[in-house]
Amino acid sequence: MDKMTDSSVTDATRDETSEPAATPGRDRSTRGAALIATAIALPVTVLVGALAFAQLAPDEPAAEPTPSATAPRAQSTAPVEMAAPPLAERPATVCRALLSQLPPTIQDLSQRPVTAGAEQNAAYGDPALTVACGGAEPTVGATDDVWLVNKVCWHGRQESDATVLTTLDRETAVTVRVPRAYEQPLQWLSPISDTIVASVPSAGPAPTGCQG
Repeated sequence: MDKMTDSSVTDATRDETSEPAATPGRDRSTRGAALIATAIALPVTVLVGALAFAQLAPDEPAAEPTPSATAPRAQSTAPVEMAAPPLAERPATVCRALLSQLPPTIQDLSQRPVTAGAEQNAAYGDPALTVACGGAEPTVGATDDVWLVNKVCWHGRQESDATVLTTLDRETAVTVRVPRAYEQPLQWLSPISDTIVASVPSAGPAPTGCQG
C-alpha cells in the first residue's frame, strides 16, 4: 500500500516540474515566422553586398573615341607638277610672303611638295588642289560670276576636271584650282582668302559684283 502511494506522488511531482509539451499549432507559427524573416533578410543582404561591390569595383573603361570626321584622308605625298614662270621682284616678294603663311592643311587636305616654284606654288590633297601666286588677272566678262569670300574677290571659270578661281582685287593675282572631286569649290577658299588678306596688298576697289 505504501509503494502505491509513493509512486503516485512521484508521478505527480514529475508532471508538475516538467515543461509543458509544445502544441503543433505553435510549432507551425514559429517556423513560419522564421521563414518570413529569412526571406526578408536574404534580399537585403544581397542588395547590401551588391552596393558594396559597386563602390569597390573600378570604373568602367571609357569608350574608344570615334574617328574624327575631319581626319586627313588617304593621299599621295609625291610632288605635284606645277609650272613656275619667272616673277618680277615685287610679285616674287609678295608671293614668298603668301606661301610662308599658308596653312599646313586645308580642311582635311594636307600640303604636298611641288615640282617647281615652292616660293610661289602650293598643293594640297590627292587629287591636288593647287595655289599659284603671281599670274595675270583674268578678263571679266559682263556675265561672268564673281564671289566675295572672306574679303577677297574671286573670279571663276570651269574646266573639264576643275574649277579655277583667281583673285581680282589684289596687287598680285593668286589662282586656286579646285578639282571636281571636291564639292562646293568656294568652301575651300576661306583659309586661303584669310592668308591673302594678311599677306597680299589690295589693288583698289573690288569689281561691282564683289561689293556688298
